[in-house]
Amino acid sequence: MDSLVGQCDKLLSSDPKNFVLSILIVFGILFSYFPQLFRIVKLRSSFGISPYFVLLGTTSGTFALANVVSQQQSLQVAACCKDASGLSCFSGLLGILQIGTQWLSFFAILTLFVVFFPRETEPYLPENEEPGPTYGTALAVATVSVVHAVIMLIVTLAVGFKQPASLQSWSNFCGVTAAILASIQYFPQIYTTLRLRCVGSLSIPMMCIQTPGALVWAGSLAARMGSKGWSTWGIMIVTAFLQGTLLVLSVFFEHLGPNKGHSHDYDKGIRIESEESNPDHDDQDSPYEDTPLLQDRR
Repeated sequence: MDSLVGQCDKLLSSDPKNFVLSILIVFGILFSYFPQLFRIVKLRSSFGISPYFVLLGTTSGTFALANVVSQQQSLQVAACCKDASGLSCFSGLLGILQIGTQWLSFFAILTLFVVFFPRETEPYLPENEEPGPTYGTALAVATVSVVHAVIMLIVTLAVGFKQPASLQSWSNFCGVTAAILASIQYFPQIYTTLRLRCVGSLSIPMMCIQTPGALVWAGSLAARMGSKGWSTWGIMIVTAFLQGTLLVLSVFFEHLGPNKGHSHDYDKGIRIESEESNPDHDDQDSPYEDTPLLQDRR
C-alpha cells in the first residue's frame, strides 16, 4: 500500500517549470490553430488545402489520442486521481489534455474545410492541369474521419475492459500508426502546394508557430513520460520536420515565387497563368523583323 501511495506521489508531483510549460503548450496549441481557422473563415474558402492532408491529420490525431489515453502511465495517473487533489490530478493529466486539444483543433479545421470547400472543381487552374478534388471528396473525408474516431473509441474501451493486459501493446500500436500517418500527412499538402504554386487558404502563421512549437511540445512530453512514451512524443518530432518543409515551400511561393502575392486571387477564383502556360499570348500583335512599318488598318 505504501509503495502504491509513493508511486502516486511520484506520478502526480510535477516540476513547477514543466507544469507551467505544459499549460503554456495547451494555450499555444489553441493559438497556433487560430490563424488557420481564421483564414478559412475570412476567405470563405478552403481552396489550396489538400483533403488527404486533412484526412491523414484527423486520423493521425485520433490514433495519437488513443495512444496517450491507453498509456500505462496515463492509466496509473487516472487511478491515483481518486485520492488526490484536483490540482495534482490536473497536472498529471496535462499530457492527455494537450493531445486532446490538438485533436479537437484539427477536427475544427475539418469542419471548416468541408463547410467552405469550393463547390466547383477548380475551374481557374491552367488548362493543362487536371481537375482537383470535388466537394464529394471533402464529404467522404469528413465521413471517414468521424467513423474512424468512433471505431477507435469502441476498440480502445473494449481492449481496456476485456483485455487490460494488452492495453499497452494497443497503445504502442496506436502511437506507431499515428507516427506513420503523421509522416505521410504532409506529402499530399506539399504536392498540392507545388501543383498550385501558391499557398491558397493554407496559413503560414500557423506553420510558423507549430513548427518550433512541436519540438518544444515533444521535449515536454519526453520529460513527463520518459523513454517509454517514445511513441507519443516521437510523433511531434516527425511532424515538426515535415511541417518545416511545407513552411519553406509556402514562404517561397507567397513571397519569392513567380506567383508571389497572388494567393488571394486564387482563393477568389481568379485564374492565374504564367507566361509559360500561355506561350502564344499577344503573338499576333507582336512585331517581327519583316513586319511593315505601315500596316493596313482596314
